[in-house]
Amino acid sequence: MQESQYARSLIEANLDPLVTISSEGKITDMNEALTLITGLARDDLMDTYFKNYFTEPDKAHAVYQEVFAKNTVSDFPLTFRHKNGRLTEVLFNGSIFRDAHGNIKGVVIVARDIAEQKWALELRNANKELAFQNDEKEKRAAELFIANKELAYQNDEKENRAAELVIANEELAYQNKVKEKRAAELVIANKELAFQNDEKEKRADELCIANKELLFQTGEKENRAAELIIADLELEFQNKEKEKREIANKELEAHSYSLKLASQYSLSLIEASRDPLFTISPKGKITDTNEATVQVTGVSREQLIGSDFFDYFTEPQKARDGYKKVFSKGFVVDYPLTIKDENFTNVLFNGSVYKDDLGNVVGAVMVARDITEQKRIATELFEAKVFAELATVIAEEAKSKAELATKIAENAVKAKQQFLSNMSHEIRTPMNAIIGFTKVVLKTELSAKQKEYLMAIKMSGDALIVLINDILDLAKVDAGKMTFEQSPFKIKKSLSSMLHLFETKIQEKNLKLVSEYDDKIPEVLVGDAIRLHQIILNLVSNAVKFTNKGVITVSVHLMFEDDEKVIIEFAVNDTGIGISEDKIDRIFENFQQASNGTSRLYGGTGLGLAIVKQLVESQGGSIRVKSEINEYSRFSFTLPFLKTKENAALENEIMELDNEIKDIKVLVVEDMALNQLLMKTVLDDFGFERDIAENGKIAIEKLKTNQYDIVLMDLQMPQMNGFEATEYIRETLKMTIPIIALTADVTTVDLAKCKAVGMDDYIAKPIDERVLYSKIVGLVQKPKKLKLNNTIKTEVSKIAKVKYINLDYLNRRTKSNPKLMIEMIGLYLKQTPELINTLKQSLLDQDWSMLNAAIHKMIPSFSIMGIHSDFENMAKRIQEFVAIQQQNDEMESMILKLENVCTEACKELELELETLKKSLK
Repeated sequence: MQESQYARSLIEANLDPLVTISSEGKITDMNEALTLITGLARDDLMDTYFKNYFTEPDKAHAVYQEVFAKNTVSDFPLTFRHKNGRLTEVLFNGSIFRDAHGNIKGVVIVARDIAEQKWALELRNANKELAFQNDEKEKRAAELFIANKELAYQNDEKENRAAELVIANEELAYQNKVKEKRAAELVIANKELAFQNDEKEKRADELCIANKELLFQTGEKENRAAELIIADLELEFQNKEKEKREIANKELEAHSYSLKLASQYSLSLIEASRDPLFTISPKGKITDTNEATVQVTGVSREQLIGSDFFDYFTEPQKARDGYKKVFSKGFVVDYPLTIKDENFTNVLFNGSVYKDDLGNVVGAVMVARDITEQKRIATELFEAKVFAELATVIAEEAKSKAELATKIAENAVKAKQQFLSNMSHEIRTPMNAIIGFTKVVLKTELSAKQKEYLMAIKMSGDALIVLINDILDLAKVDAGKMTFEQSPFKIKKSLSSMLHLFETKIQEKNLKLVSEYDDKIPEVLVGDAIRLHQIILNLVSNAVKFTNKGVITVSVHLMFEDDEKVIIEFAVNDTGIGISEDKIDRIFENFQQASNGTSRLYGGTGLGLAIVKQLVESQGGSIRVKSEINEYSRFSFTLPFLKTKENAALENEIMELDNEIKDIKVLVVEDMALNQLLMKTVLDDFGFERDIAENGKIAIEKLKTNQYDIVLMDLQMPQMNGFEATEYIRETLKMTIPIIALTADVTTVDLAKCKAVGMDDYIAKPIDERVLYSKIVGLVQKPKKLKLNNTIKTEVSKIAKVKYINLDYLNRRTKSNPKLMIEMIGLYLKQTPELINTLKQSLLDQDWSMLNAAIHKMIPSFSIMGIHSDFENMAKRIQEFVAIQQQNDEMESMILKLENVCTEACKELELELETLKKSLK
């Protein structure tokens, strides 16, 4: 098919990628916009398969097949793939075009890039969210930065495309008008030939009459002969003219057929555009248009053609200046106008001229892009930004108030914690002596009355210790200070040893204790054995307390298992007094018991079950209770544990006294004479050698000159306390001798400090002799590494196996644009080491303002680079410490972890950066 300059102009005037496809699915023509979106030259695209340039080739193949089947297609979604990997989402609209006989010759398809609209919509939603989530504003700022970069990149491409389209239009605008002139000349020529033929036929008729007359006029034979010769010559001339006319008619028919084909093709190109399209003469008259124009103006095609272009806009003079600019410059790009319809549609015009074969401008093609939605979104974005700024001011004020309230609350919690710590120490220290010596005296020869009185003292002391433990545990739960270790332990042996503690009480009440254990449970699990013991101890203690006859059953069953974890159900059943149905919901509340008479009859604080519920749920488990009055009670709970292939030493195993173990020498570091005496008595009963040091300094001197197997270290002492002494032993003397802390303060803070300075274990006062014996023998006979170091090693090994970054988020936000990704990664690599250095230096200088600013800048980068959210939460936790201007070991540890994570992330990002740079070459 011969293509007209008019059709060429229509193709190049389209703002969107346009392609014509043959029935075989091959590209037969395209505009410059298609070369930009694919990154391929026109020659490389021509005669290739249309489907090859999409992420889903089969889906693209279905597009043009649907057009051939239905004559049209609307809003068909596809994704272009640029040769460098950039993806562009588009919606396709297409229609067929035919030849003069109505046969389908091909398909015209136009693609609308919807990425910008989708991105603008995302930005609008992001800004709305920003107005209500002030903590996320840095993250949103990063997204807006990427969006602006992308929009700037697209605008640059549009400007380049517009310039290239102008050049293409000027080069291709040659043919149509000349062909139309030629057609007009052929029509005139045919009319002239027809007139001449009519005259010649008349002349031939006259000659025939003349010949007849000559036959009867013999006197004029010579003249007639001459005339006949002339007539023959004229007839010969007429025949030649008829042949010329027939040739001219054939040429005219061929040209008319060509024009008809060109007209069909041009019509298809016009209608393929989803945007309003006008062709206008140099005088501003509309010479052609499409259905999109009819829809937006509400005026029929017949009325539009021949009317003035500027009549359909709210600013006619501006519209007139616009098309004059096209004819004076040859093109116009993004010329803003508003169509005078019921909605006052805002549009941007792009246009270019087309010329005849002699280079004369004969018209212009103008295409309008509806930007009403974009303007609305822009307005909303502006309003959202203003609202967000206002919200930020309000949030900052609220934050200041919240920080003040937090500081007051933190100080209150700190004071409460300090009070509880002091009370724990002050009460436990004398209780240690009271209960300890009571046990010692009970082992001597006593009268019945003496034994009765001492048992009363011991029971009262035990009750007081339970009360102290409950209050401290409740305080830790309320303050959010309850921590859970993740260490390997042998669950079956651990529980069995713990249940031995109840043997004496079970025998006293003539009860039976039954243990049911599921052998399918793995031997070694990872979890907090101490907290598990605490839960079981509370539940079994209650069962023993409230059961006067019958059986107490402790059962352990495997509920779920996979490659990484198990879920285990623990249950404690008794045949005791039971709980009424209306009281079951209350028994897990603080200071609540089943009835008012329960505490009078059985004692207790009503805190045990409240603490149990907190401990279970804090570890991701759940607890349930079933009961009937005077029949039974069943407390069951589930807990998850991690699986491991590591071996575990049995911690807290309660060993029986072994008279053969005699060669253990113990250094007791204790300042109170009463407790010194108690420890001497207990260790003598064990058959161990012992030495006493009144404080940390004396202990260090004794360690320099004597050999000991283990140290029992009190924490609160004059001159040098237990923490300082242990740190000196580990750091200066470089000794690995096992050290057990003797602490009357079992708060979380002290236990963490014990581990930090290098203590192997701890035992709470008042001391349980069997627990003390088990810990001493276990550490001396089976020395082990510090639990803290094990924990750190486990954490490091876990982190080492994990990839620190995930660029899915960055890919999505930059639409896989390698240039933008390179820029964003480069910024991260530049700023992160500086921020880490600032963190460490400001912590050293205690410059809280600088520390807060650095951590504030760092937080958004975690999500942008796909670093795990745990580290973002860690950074926010540091902010909380900064708010109260409190430096502690936990803050220092978290900053070191962030440094390690960010350093590893930078290493991975440098490799990604090299890969991206290579993709652009």
